[in-house]
Amino acid sequence: MSTRILAIDTATEACSVALYNQGETLAHFELCAREHTQRILPLVQQILAEAGLSLKQLDALAFGRGPGSFTGVRIGIGIAQGLSLGAELPLLPVSTLQTMAQGAYRQTGADRVLAAIDARMGEVYWGEFTRDVQGVWHGENTEKVIKPEQLLARAGELTGRFATVGTGWEAYPDLLGESPVVELFDGKMLLPQAEDMLPLALRLWENGVRVNPQDAEPTYLRNEVTWKKLPGR
Repeated sequence: MSTRILAIDTATEACSVALYNQGETLAHFELCAREHTQRILPLVQQILAEAGLSLKQLDALAFGRGPGSFTGVRIGIGIAQGLSLGAELPLLPVSTLQTMAQGAYRQTGADRVLAAIDARMGEVYWGEFTRDVQGVWHGENTEKVIKPEQLLARAGELTGRFATVGTGWEAYPDLLGESPVVELFDGKMLLPQAEDMLPLALRLWENGVRVNPQDAEPTYLRNEVTWKKLPGR
């Protein structure tokens, strides 16, 4: 496939970029809490230089749309908008939670994943994902922000084996309590990585799903009040 897609993610404490270049993948990942604005553009420049490409040679730019840290998600979208406007590239919005599910599949082969990101304020960002035989992930409609104690009721409705991903499981090790019919194992994916955005972004691209830079929206999952209080909105 001759497609070229650049993915960037700054939705959590991590900062990562990845490039799909006609079947080849390059990726850079680093922890950079509170340094996203200083690190993300140099990482973009570095990965393009390694591939010998310019932004204008890409087909699209994927960004982590959240959920995640308010500041991190906004930085990622702002950078993506700026880059895409300058190079006239469409944007592909990718779920942070689904990205980690894809990461668990890459690391462990898991096709059923429970994703939980510590959302602070006694809550987690939660998503339940299943990968079908065509490699398509289902479960975006399950994404929500929820208090850990509210998930205990959900535990009674789940059965089978699931990989766990995200910082929510570190913050709240007993998210689902003790269930005799649910088996959990480590999906080896604490934070999202941009390389796992690429398969999801490629599917969006192939299905004709893309947004213009001015229409790129974050997914915070919290109520709209928080968003409306931000400057300039």
